[in-house]
Amino acid sequence: MNPAALADRLASGLLSFPVTHFDADLRFDEARYREHLAWQADFDVAGLFAAGGTGEGFSLTPDEVDRVVRAAVDEVGGRVPVVAPATGATAVSVAQARAAEAAGASGVLLFPPYLTEASQRGLAEHITAVCRATDLGVVVYSRANAVLTDATVAEVADRNPNLIGLKDGVGDIEQMTRTYARVGDRLIYIGGLPTAETFALPLLQLGVTTYSSALFNFVPGFALRFYAAVRAQDRSAVYGMLSDFVIPYLDIRDRVRGYAVSIVKAGLTAVGRDGGRVRPPLSDLTADELTELTTLVRKIA
Repeated sequence: MNPAALADRLASGLLSFPVTHFDADLRFDEARYREHLAWQADFDVAGLFAAGGTGEGFSLTPDEVDRVVRAAVDEVGGRVPVVAPATGATAVSVAQARAAEAAGASGVLLFPPYLTEASQRGLAEHITAVCRATDLGVVVYSRANAVLTDATVAEVADRNPNLIGLKDGVGDIEQMTRTYARVGDRLIYIGGLPTAETFALPLLQLGVTTYSSALFNFVPGFALRFYAAVRAQDRSAVYGMLSDFVIPYLDIRDRVRGYAVSIVKAGLTAVGRDGGRVRPPLSDLTADELTELTTLVRKIA
């Protein structure tokens, strides 16, 4: 899929950030992962981020990332664009972008470099190196130690024709306003904050027309209804769903660092689809918290 076509497709609807399944020994469980993707692809989703944040991409080896991406492309690539991760140091990200293209992925999501802080000039060079390593469309994730200014976004968009999108993991209203005012529709803008539904309605006004939904993993029908209400700017429906489900869900999520991933796998277990465990350094929900989440999910089932 060429970059322009990928941009149009990703901007057309809700995006999925599927979990990566592990077996009892915390090895990649390809069969369960494929089953999950096949179920997800049965719903009206515009794109799928393989081995990303909710997919615990940070805890996978490079070989595992390649296996996950190839499994996703093979299982659902004909129905849903698969966007592969590029993460870590620049050399590693370049290698992963090339591997993603070789695996048949439709695009690349470029995560922040691991650990170290960097200047805006250094981040621009990092993004450019990855964009020039592949013909795939690239979405850059602005968050953590790689928060991009509007000037940097404009620079890398100008330098790299295959840079198609900015995924915002910060939620800084002034910065997003500056970015959209400077760059406009040259890029697509994707919400990337944890439990993105919480920010979806206000960010829509800033040009962020879609987002990756972790909730889609286990309550896809609810996630799609929520997205439709956001796009329709139905404030009553949005705030009703926030009050009934999303905010109580956040109350559980916020109890322990790392639960933003753990609670999604627990959500799959709550609906009878066995999300399995997370890898260290993350920790799983307690039995009581899983029971609490299951009760909450049943209210919207």
